This record gives sequence, C-alpha cells and structure tokens, in this order.
Amino acid sequence: MFKSAIPAVALAVVAGTPAFALEVTKTTMIAASPDAVWKTIGGFCGIGNWHPVIETCALSKNGGKEQRTLHLKGGGLLVEQEQDRDDKKMAYTYTILSGPLPVEDYRSTIMVEKEGSGSIVTWTGSFKAKGAPDDKAKDAIAGVYDAGLKGIAAKAK
Repeated sequence: MFKSAIPAVALAVVAGTPAFALEVTKTTMIAASPDAVWKTIGGFCGIGNWHPVIETCALSKNGGKEQRTLHLKGGGLLVEQEQDRDDKKMAYTYTILSGPLPVEDYRSTIMVEKEGSGSIVTWTGSFKAKGAPDDKAKDAIAGVYDAGLKGIAAKAK
C-alpha cells in the first residue's frame, strides 16, 4: 500500500507547485547622458512619446497609484499601473492590469544607468504565459521592449 501512495503524493506536490515565471531582459546603449535619457522616458505616460505602438496614453489614479491606459495603434487597449518609481535611481516598476498581450502576473522595470560617456537602458520583466506557449509570450514581450528601446534611443539627445 505504501508504494501506491508515493506516485499520488508526488503528483500532488507537482500539481501544487506554482508555474515558474518567464523573464525577458533587453538593454540598449545610448550616446546621451543618463539625465537626458531619463527625461526622454519621462513620467509614467511618457511612453506615449517614444514607443512606436502607442497611439495615446491617458493617466489616472487608482488606489493612490498612477495608472495608464494605452491605446495601441491598430486597436487594442493596455492598462498598466506604476508600482514604484525612483527618479534619483532613474527606474520605475509597473504591472499590467489588462490588455491583449499573452501574459499574466506581469511585472516590469525600466531603468537608466551611466555607461562610459553615455547610458545603458535596461527593460526587464517577469510574467506567466496566458493563452499562448511560453516562447510566444516571451517573443511578444521581447518585441515590445525592442521597439520601445529603439524609440528611446531615437529621441534621447
């Protein structure tokens, strides 16, 4: 009887284990000072000025935190909430509340650091895939980050 209980216990342990979060990190070097790059990134709705897929950004408050509603070019709505911002460290962290991306439990940070005579921007996120295989979810987020970093680099002076 003991032998037959072992597979059931092992299955229960695996079933109760949370799915591992996926991670994507992208970086880019920019030949501008960290202050100039951080100014380009701007406030929480600043993304509307440099990300090529954002048509408009509307800022609101939710529970004392800034929330942005992003209208995407070609249709779609993305709602995100700022969780933490440190202008001195040039970083902010946000979560996705709703949207068309194939992810859930999404948390992301974008930050600027000095690198040589310029800057390095790092955009990193962790999440779980939702309605798509892990690699498709990772590709979607990587595409968002790549396009955004190119937009920042093009506008930072």
